[in-house]
This record gives sequence, structure tokens and C-alpha cells, in this order.
Amino acid sequence: MSVSQATFTEALFDPAAPRPTGLGDGKGRAAGRRFDVYRNNVVASLIEALEAGFPVVRKLIGDANFKVLAREFVQAHPPSSPLMMLYGAQMPSFLRGFAPAQSIGYLPDVARLEIALRDSYHSADAAPIDPGALAAIPPDQLMSITMRFVPAARLLRSDWPIHAIWRFNQEGDAPKPVMEAQDVLVVRPGLDPSPQLLPNGAGAFMASLMKSHTLGAAFEDAMAKTPDFDLTQTLTLLISTGAILELGETQ
Repeated sequence: MSVSQATFTEALFDPAAPRPTGLGDGKGRAAGRRFDVYRNNVVASLIEALEAGFPVVRKLIGDANFKVLAREFVQAHPPSSPLMMLYGAQMPSFLRGFAPAQSIGYLPDVARLEIALRDSYHSADAAPIDPGALAAIPPDQLMSITMRFVPAARLLRSDWPIHAIWRFNQEGDAPKPVMEAQDVLVVRPGLDPSPQLLPNGAGAFMASLMKSHTLGAAFEDAMAKTPDFDLTQTLTLLISTGAILELGETQ
């Protein structure tokens, strides 16, 4: 008797599921305990992958609680790709629906930040624009340009202080987070990605630019939401972190 792929997968990722009927070991014998060992090893490996991928989430809720959460996640979201670097992409949405984590409202957004850091690390290399490229544009044309960002750049907007929470749990001397909204730019100026706290209004500014809006339109959008938005400070940050891939032609 053969075992369907769906039945095998369901039993493999659910430790409470019975062994699939008809599953053999290649020599005509029932798989029995061999399947149990294989199942435990697979699940344990996936839990370890989640522990490595979400160190701050793990620290925030504790090792024991994270193992419980991770086991539930593995059962709900078995891997769809052999690339473990991609595993866990559904963690933010899973956390939003995971009852024991409901009291920690910022947890899904912290997971989003950790995924962004991982994705940034594995993204394609690309050389950013020369730091002097913006300065070379005539002032009367500056607001008409568009920008494209390097593949490693990620923008995260949150109602929670995700940058401060991440720092507090990663850096020994970081200050205690103040509960306020924060926007974060993840970039990879060197080998490792890093989260950069964006100044007030810069999140709206970047979100507009990422929709291919002109610099002028993005500036107006940021100013409408944040009257004290500092364009010079934000452009300096984007240039210094190597976030800008290229400038579009003036329109």
C-alpha cells in the first residue's frame, strides 16, 4: 500500500498524528519507530532554524515558550522550499493569530524586522550611486527626479518601537525602549545588514519614493504627515548607508 504525499507530510509535521499506514522502510518492513525518529529529527531541525532566524523574538518570550511556539508554527506551516534561509516568512501573521502571544502587541513587527534583516542579507549585491550624484543635479531639477533602491534595502513602518526593541535585546548598552511608533530602513552597506532608525517623516517619504513618485511628490507626502520632516537629514542617511541604487531621469 502506498502512502500519499499529503498523508506523509501531515504525519511528518504533526507529532500527535499516527504513523502513516502502509509506510515501509524500503525492505518491506513497517517503518515503525524509524518514522518517529525521522519525524522528531525533521521537526527539531526546523525549530532550530526558527530559533536562529528569530533571536529577538525568542529572547522576548523565553527559550521554553519559543520552542512551544515554534512547534506550533512548524505544524501550521511546513516548509515549502528546501532553502531554510526562506523558512519562517509567515511568522508575523502567525504571531498575530497565536493566542498566547496576543498580550505582546509588538511581537509580529519585531518578527518582520528579523525577516527583513535575513532577506537583506541574502539579496543581490548592487553598487549604490556615487555620494556626489545628488549634489551634481541642478537645484531646479532636484524635485523632479525619482529614485531606485538597492536590492538589500527594506522599509518597515510600525506603530511600535521595533528598532529600539531590537537594539535593547541585541546590544548590551542600548537604552530601554520608549513606546512610540518607529520606521526602520534595513540596509547592507557591508557584509552584514543593519537596521537604521528613520527620522520623523522619512518612512512616508521612502514609501512614496518606492512607488516611483518624484522626490518632490515624496517630500510633499512626508510634509503633509510630518511638518518637521527634514529632507536633508533623510537624504544624507540614504546616501551614507548606500541605499540608493540609481536616480531616475528628471521629468
